[in-house]
Amino acid sequence: MSDQTPTPVPPDPVPPASAPAVSAPPVSAPPVITEESLKQNRGFLQQLTTSVNWRTGLLIPLLSVITALAIGLVIILLSGTPFSEALNAYGALLQGSVGSVKAISETLTAATPLILVGLSVAIAFRAGLFNIGGEGQMAVGGMTAVLVGFSFTGLPLIVHLPLAILAGIVGGAIWGFIPGVLKAKTGAHEVIVTIMLNYIAFRLVDFFLKSSLFQREGRSDPVSRTIQDSAQLPQLLDWINPSMRIHFGLIVALLAAVLVHWLLFRTTTGFEFRAVGANPAAARYAGMSVARVYILVMTIAGGLAGLAAGGQVLGVLERVTPGFTAGIGFDGIAVALLGRSNPAGVVAAALLFGGLRAGGQQMQVSTDVGIDLISVIQALIIIFVAAPTLISSIYRLKTPMAATQISKGWAA
Repeated sequence: MSDQTPTPVPPDPVPPASAPAVSAPPVSAPPVITEESLKQNRGFLQQLTTSVNWRTGLLIPLLSVITALAIGLVIILLSGTPFSEALNAYGALLQGSVGSVKAISETLTAATPLILVGLSVAIAFRAGLFNIGGEGQMAVGGMTAVLVGFSFTGLPLIVHLPLAILAGIVGGAIWGFIPGVLKAKTGAHEVIVTIMLNYIAFRLVDFFLKSSLFQREGRSDPVSRTIQDSAQLPQLLDWINPSMRIHFGLIVALLAAVLVHWLLFRTTTGFEFRAVGANPAAARYAGMSVARVYILVMTIAGGLAGLAAGGQVLGVLERVTPGFTAGIGFDGIAVALLGRSNPAGVVAAALLFGGLRAGGQQMQVSTDVGIDLISVIQALIIIFVAAPTLISSIYRLKTPMAATQISKGWAA
């Protein structure tokens, strides 16, 4: 057996001197959010969180209202009402909402709290939350406002009225803070928590209206004491007709809409609200505190609902009774949806729903059509606005991508 020479193993190839050494890419730390980066990305995220397409911003809501009114007319006809009388019912609805100065006053009175509650729901929508607790926040805010309204005597209006308004805001803000902090700290769903808090607030109102702290002297039924004159919101058109109920709360509501618009679209805090609503994970990676946003936005939302209740108590009712919120907190959801969670749209939607509320009274008085039809029309508007693809199919519109945002998340 002959010796075998082992085959030499070739050495590892040596890279040429000109070739750079290859090293692992450095691991970079997560970027830190800065004011400059916020400004650079503002346009992109604003496009994500606002409905810029004119179909979703104007045409879809307008067609939703027209379709709901048309279906309402069909319902009237199916009830056996002649066509001419059905048209008269809609004529009375129009007359009762904008047919006179008194009618416009009633429309604006009904729209005032709807603006504020609509803003409450809209600002939560922008942060990806569904504030369905407007009724409970109004109930607590109204109780705190009326408590301050009748408890202090001898104060001038310039001191007493702001204190009562502030009490309503604080009461609603506290009731909004609770679901916000539970959402942030425990992940509890804000819809479930706010619904439960609504029932707690209703029962608290019933309890306190039977207590000596609130109950009017000499009365056994649940009705609170009447607020002092120094805590009443001034009337705006009493110089024309003392029976007109429109009050200074309308100015407050419009100022609140301007303030919310500025907060959402002109401040870093509002940018964070919208960024969290668009993508909480990306916002957290960018350095934003999602928990802080949830707590802050729900507190602000509750404060707006409390302000709505304060306006009702201090400007219209002057006292509190069970059910004084009258479903306004729930109607605010429809207002925010119809207004596409935009403050200007919320104001316009609130005026529409205020006109339906005011005109429905005249429609019931003048014709045999009941005011329940207004609730049906409002519900149909909600359905069509929340399902824009349905409206697009009915009218053969090209469905924009932004139209599906309501169904994919809470924000519009």
